[in-house]
Amino acid sequence: MRLSSSGLSVPGPSRRSLLRGVGGAAVLAGAGIPLLSACGGSGTASDPKTVTLGSNGSDAVPKKAYAEIYATFKKQSGITVDVNTKDHNTFQEQINSYLQGTPDDVFNWFAGYRMQFFAKKGLATPLDEVWDKIGDNFPDAMKKLSKGEDGKYYFVPLDTYPWAIFYRKSVFKAHGYTVPTTWDQLVALCKQMKKDNLVPIAFGDKDAWPALGTFDQINFRTNGYDFHVELMAGKASWTDAKVRTVFDHWAELLPYHQDGAVGRTWQDAAQTLVSKKAGMYLLGTFVAQQFTDPADLEDLDFFAFPEIDPTYGQDTVEAPTDGYMLSKSPKNKAGALKLLEFLGTPEAEALYLKADPSVVAASSKADTASYSALQKKAYDMISGAKSLTQFMDRDSRPDFTSTVMQPALQKFVRDPKGVDSMLSSIERQKKTIFASA
Repeated sequence: MRLSSSGLSVPGPSRRSLLRGVGGAAVLAGAGIPLLSACGGSGTASDPKTVTLGSNGSDAVPKKAYAEIYATFKKQSGITVDVNTKDHNTFQEQINSYLQGTPDDVFNWFAGYRMQFFAKKGLATPLDEVWDKIGDNFPDAMKKLSKGEDGKYYFVPLDTYPWAIFYRKSVFKAHGYTVPTTWDQLVALCKQMKKDNLVPIAFGDKDAWPALGTFDQINFRTNGYDFHVELMAGKASWTDAKVRTVFDHWAELLPYHQDGAVGRTWQDAAQTLVSKKAGMYLLGTFVAQQFTDPADLEDLDFFAFPEIDPTYGQDTVEAPTDGYMLSKSPKNKAGALKLLEFLGTPEAEALYLKADPSVVAASSKADTASYSALQKKAYDMISGAKSLTQFMDRDSRPDFTSTVMQPALQKFVRDPKGVDSMLSSIERQKKTIFASA
């Protein structure tokens, strides 16, 4: 999902189509589909005044925003950024083979596990020397999100957005509702909304990815950031009692979710919030796409998912983050490092947000003067977080989330019985998938 220049999001490729990024390239190559390749090809000699960059920013808005950044960088450095733009979906499906071949010097990618996966395989170059210069521009949570398992930096973040619980201010005011900060308060509010003939929580899981976000919120609120990371990386067991506790909480909340979720898109679910038939909706800030009337958009607000265990409070925020990495053997490493250093500045982020003003900057030093009220709140939530997660399909192996977790969670949403057998099945499949290269 990308966001448009109007401040509202525009549909991108479906999440299901984006989940094959690690393992799909070989299949595509075998089918005769041309693989993503570097701008200059393997035989091009290094040009000290040119840096090649593989971009997934194929939509009009991000493409224009990136172009503004690279034009300014050229004026300042004299170095041209030769951009190799591919369709967002194609880029992600072919990334594995691309990086093992002759990739561009720098490439767009995602923070967290998706970054760590390629860093661990030796398909990216550490960026510690860049972070020595840009480190003060970012909060600690964003720094942690940019490190590989070896403790070295491999990622320069650019923009991000949070997941939260959205609501209409006028609905809360009319019914005298207050924003819940604890689990018990959330459940009590859901009960009251049901009495008031509202759908407490709008929900649409037809595309199978929204439920991943619900699991994440309950998991890190119940078990903390570290367990979330271990579980997503295949290191913790899905049969652990901690995971069962997550589903116990979810089962308590599920009766207050919109019925028939598996047959409803997230957009249709959002419309029940727009029409004031639903009281709340857990989603990313792209939910604003559905609020096409400026007055409705002005009435939209959000709050962090409530505390479950006081040990962890509300200190973790789910904030998918986009940025850049340096390939394994860049032809113009010196120029690439200069570019990455520039990309890590508030100036570069300001240039991006001017063209695409609906996401928020990853930097804690970014100029927020032009932000809308929702952007300012999103920025504060992210910059104030102790830890940031990336959403299950970015924090874990894409093949695991698409083939195992999405069907499992849809089954749970339909019928929350048989959790123990479901978790045993997930664990068996996880071991097989994570054992593969």
